[in-house]
Amino acid sequence: MNEIDPATAGAKPRSTAWQTAVTTLQEAEPPFYPEGATVTTIVVEYPPGDPGTPPHRHYGPAFGYIVQGEMLLEIEGEPERVVREGEAFWEPGGDVIHYQDVNLRDDIPLRFTVTMMCEPGKPMLTLVDEEELAQRRDRRAPRPNHSREK
Repeated sequence: MNEIDPATAGAKPRSTAWQTAVTTLQEAEPPFYPEGATVTTIVVEYPPGDPGTPPHRHYGPAFGYIVQGEMLLEIEGEPERVVREGEAFWEPGGDVIHYQDVNLRDDIPLRFTVTMMCEPGKPMLTLVDEEELAQRRDRRAPRPNHSREK
């Protein structure tokens, strides 16, 4: 005699879509973090043509994803580059200066998510003053003429 399990009777077959539903956008090995470190995910939205945040640093690594628009991204020691909708970016944080996160589009907002790891007791973001920028100018990669830094 076949018994019917009442828990599965009439249930739809389980989907297998989950097995191919994931696409890796980026992978990075973050540095070790002490007890008490935090991880925060934020959404940033700049209006069309906005120059973004002034030069700054994060005390931990940051993983980002462009939801809408195009960003001119420049991290100390790397050439500036355009990151487009659907693309991811990474910055190591720590002592590295984040120079630019410009909205390259004049017609739409730039919207991106960032997941940041932060050392205990440190702010998520600290602006870098002009004196420090001048002292570290040799660490900045040469920039092409299309830079929209403001």
